[in-house]
Amino acid sequence: MNSYREPASRGRLPARYAPIIMPLVLSVLMTFVVSAISTLKALGPTAAFLREWPTAWAFSWLVAFPTLLLVLPVVRRIVALVVAGPAQS
Repeated sequence: MNSYREPASRGRLPARYAPIIMPLVLSVLMTFVVSAISTLKALGPTAAFLREWPTAWAFSWLVAFPTLLLVLPVVRRIVALVVAGPAQS
């Protein structure tokens, strides 16, 4: 039995986890930006912003991640209707 692993796969998850990892990363990044903008707009660049933003980010992520899991299949179908597939030769 060969226990050799390719260097490119070291530390990587199997491809079957992609449907969970993609919305996870997307929700973290989007809620990071959107919560920062909305909290900054509401409180201004103050100490209160730095104190409140992590809570706002955590709450928005708790809503965004499960929402993405639910709506992503619908979004993929809508995109498939709007975007042409690869050209057939």
